[in-house]
Amino acid sequence: MGGKRPGGTHADRVHVTSYESRTTTQQPVNEEIPQDVPRLLEIPIAAGVQEQIIEHVGYTVSFNSQTRLPNWVAYELTYAEANGTFPRDKRFNQDPYVRGMQADNDDYKNSGWDKGHMCPAGDAKWSKQAMSDSFYFTNICPQNPNLNGGDWKDLEEKCRAITQFYGKVYIVCGAIVGDAINGTLGYNRVTIPDAFYKVLLVETSKGYEGIGFYFENKAGHKSLGNYARSIDYIEQITNIDFFPTLPDNIETDVESKYNLSVWHIR
Repeated sequence: MGGKRPGGTHADRVHVTSYESRTTTQQPVNEEIPQDVPRLLEIPIAAGVQEQIIEHVGYTVSFNSQTRLPNWVAYELTYAEANGTFPRDKRFNQDPYVRGMQADNDDYKNSGWDKGHMCPAGDAKWSKQAMSDSFYFTNICPQNPNLNGGDWKDLEEKCRAITQFYGKVYIVCGAIVGDAINGTLGYNRVTIPDAFYKVLLVETSKGYEGIGFYFENKAGHKSLGNYARSIDYIEQITNIDFFPTLPDNIETDVESKYNLSVWHIR
């Protein structure tokens, strides 16, 4: 599961990199991993953004303390994890490992915006700690209620369902600030994203297959195929390099196209 590494305390797994100021208070996560531990397949590379990379139980997040949003949240979801039985938590909490400002519950109070999970609670039912960690505000974005409870939720459920066919799926998702046409939220001035993205990768009997999704942060009710995009498209609008550890020839092929039938989407 992305966000878990053997050994070390929780604090050991906190890595802070500020690309905007070009000053690094700790080693970036990809440089701190021991040589005998490969970089996790789901971990992307975001260029030119302010970020703190924090590993939690169940996911890794690149948090931007300027926008108070995750640049990306990445994790691997297995069939066993998708079918966990731990009950849903209900307590949203500030992330104790963040340096800088982040959202809190008061920011969302009477705002009309949902606290939208990036790594959903439904993907964290395999562990009490994973469930608790999924409710950190570093994993949350202001999201249109109709989107959060509708098409975005449909994609979350599709991700869990797809594990029965391929055993596991690699997931990266996050906020797209864009022009921030909806402004900010609350005292902590949490940026309200213009849109959201999610990219997926599976390994089939014929090799790797990938797909991207793009959702505007507004109400809508469409089939998931209407939101589907190539991973190349998502990379262009986010300036994030997804699945960089894949061999170049495979990455180029996987990210240039998508096949809805692989994902059981019409």
